[in-house]
Amino acid sequence: MNPFGLIKNFPIRYKLLFIYSFCFLVIVSLSSLIIYFIVKQNVEKNIESELKNSTSAILNNVKTAVSVSIKNRLRGVAEKNFDIIQHLYDQQKAGKTSPAETKALAAEIILCQKIGISGYICILDGKGRVLKHPKKSLEGLDISDYRFVQEMIAKKNGYIEYFWKNPGDEFARPKALYISYFEPWDWMITVSSYRKEFSKLVDINDFKESILSLQFGKTGYSYIMDTRGNVIIHPELTGVNVFEDKRFPDKFFRKMLEKKSGKLIYSWKNPGDEKHRKKLVIFNYIPEYEWIVASSSYLDEFYSPLGTIKNFIILVGVVALIIFIPVTFILSSTITKPLQSLMTRFNQDIAGGFSNRGVKMESTDEVGELTFYYNSFMDKLATYDKELLTEIQDRRQAQEALKESEEKYRSVMEAVPDPIVVYDMEGMVSYMNPAFTKVFGYTLEDSLGKTMDHFVPKAHWKETMEGIGTILKGKILPRVETKRMAKNGQLIDVTTRGSVYRDKNGNPLGSVITHRDVSGVKRLEKAIMETGEKERQTIGNDLHDDLCPHLIGIEGLTKVLKKKAEGQSPAAARLSDQITELIKEAISKTRRLARGLCPVYYNHGLVASLEDLVTNTRILHQVDCRLKADDKIEIKNHMVTINLYHIAGEAVRNAIRHGQATAIVISLGIQDDQFSFHIQDNGKGMDPETDHNGMGLRIINYRAKIVGASLMISSDKKQGTRVKLTMPLAALTDPTA
Repeated sequence: MNPFGLIKNFPIRYKLLFIYSFCFLVIVSLSSLIIYFIVKQNVEKNIESELKNSTSAILNNVKTAVSVSIKNRLRGVAEKNFDIIQHLYDQQKAGKTSPAETKALAAEIILCQKIGISGYICILDGKGRVLKHPKKSLEGLDISDYRFVQEMIAKKNGYIEYFWKNPGDEFARPKALYISYFEPWDWMITVSSYRKEFSKLVDINDFKESILSLQFGKTGYSYIMDTRGNVIIHPELTGVNVFEDKRFPDKFFRKMLEKKSGKLIYSWKNPGDEKHRKKLVIFNYIPEYEWIVASSSYLDEFYSPLGTIKNFIILVGVVALIIFIPVTFILSSTITKPLQSLMTRFNQDIAGGFSNRGVKMESTDEVGELTFYYNSFMDKLATYDKELLTEIQDRRQAQEALKESEEKYRSVMEAVPDPIVVYDMEGMVSYMNPAFTKVFGYTLEDSLGKTMDHFVPKAHWKETMEGIGTILKGKILPRVETKRMAKNGQLIDVTTRGSVYRDKNGNPLGSVITHRDVSGVKRLEKAIMETGEKERQTIGNDLHDDLCPHLIGIEGLTKVLKKKAEGQSPAAARLSDQITELIKEAISKTRRLARGLCPVYYNHGLVASLEDLVTNTRILHQVDCRLKADDKIEIKNHMVTINLYHIAGEAVRNAIRHGQATAIVISLGIQDDQFSFHIQDNGKGMDPETDHNGMGLRIINYRAKIVGASLMISSDKKQGTRVKLTMPLAALTDPTA
């Protein structure tokens, strides 16, 4: 049931009274609840903060007392043994004992001592080697690699805490030691033991009074108990075991032991109390001594101010409501009386008939101003109506012109034979022409309002993102060769070009990207390249298999001619020797020329050819050139082998000639389903702004594109230049197989 529906026919003064009263009650109630809960929350936070701080202070106090006790105990033992050794050393200097007897006696005295349950004393030299130890098997062992031993060597004297795990232990435990250094013998006397075994050294009286002096509220206090339920410090229950004493419920104590640290709210009744009350406890755990340190207080003692606040809020609300009712009547009358006068004048005008839209203004108060604004509004409304009709007509004409312009540009884009796609500033497709669908298979209906991430192959993401960055800066993206993936998964070689289109104010609205299918051109380039390589091989074979044997035969005939001429004409013999040397030089040049024309062919594969390249580089240029090749690599595509060899040769020449490198590494490897080919040098690198478009790098880039490899060239003055090619393993197979 809607309460406002019951008062819709009431006079305005009663409506105002009802609405204001209702809003007042809601606001006061909500405000009171918010104030109450904020105060309650702050009280709870203050309680928890005070208890947490007290618990932390007690915890730190206990840990400090324990650490001091451990340190003093270990130091006392170490210094006592130091005095014993000093005394024995003084007797040795007096000539009463020999050095060997003195050291043996000192070691015997030290090793017979035991610290706690498992603590002991051992002797190390100044370099971390064990000299004397309760376990004879450890004597002579160098343990200087351990961090705490390195700290001992650095300090020579003092206290050290560390973690140690003996054989058979599940985890490392905290341990402490004290060192006293006896310089004449280069002995480090180390007294050590696990910290847990020193819990009995703690003197409760050192901090008992400070803990019992803490009070929270009227009866809140702090206490300490162990994990077996024994109360160690408590205002009333010291020495009591809460698990065995039937006066106390042990359920919440067991929860404390399970949680170790945290907070709990539980019911508790101290001896002498009439009933159980809710209590809050904050507790922490000291694992070394299995103690629970806790601070607790009754909640009702902290919440007592909330009752006073609640009563005060109720009293203020009642008084405010009593004052609010007459004020509301007075306020409503100041509004309703002028409105009644205005309505009377409206009725008189209606009874007399309207000659226009205006209402006569008879006063200058708010109601009169309301009448004036009404008349002004109606006059402006008529004016706006005329202007709106004119503006609608102008807008309709502009829309028709815009539509005509869009149709014109759309017709032009649809007639272009190259694929075109238009993106908005978020990278979503807003248009693609029919040529795009014809070449790549994607339709405008499928792609409208979506991204085209799947359109870009993974290997070309970097260059694509750089191009997008160029376009977003407002620059024109020059034509770039790349690859794009058709809907059927086919990779198509394309050149791309892009620019930003803007609104009339120059603000960017999106980008227009034009693609040109150059697959045919690429196939033609590849065919020309293959034809050229075949011709190189043919010429190399002819030189090696035809011309070389002829020259060798001529060399043999020349030697025969020399033997015949030796007895008849010495000059003819010398001339024969000259002819023989020239023919040998011609044979050598012919073989080098044949090897240069088809090195891969003669060396039976890429790896063997690269080994020749590495060897020749070492011999000719005195450069440390190495080859790292995976034995599993098998390249059956002859064009890939040839182009990779030439890329390696060009990269090596650039590294020596321009980078002045002294070390070059050529690497071939397989990772996942990708073949990788790296050439790394230690030269001075290159300047990307000036050297990146050199002929050598352009040739490398061209050959990489021929075999469909992804090329990345990085250069650094400290690390040299790195040429990296990656390509699918499928590209290594013979395409004719």
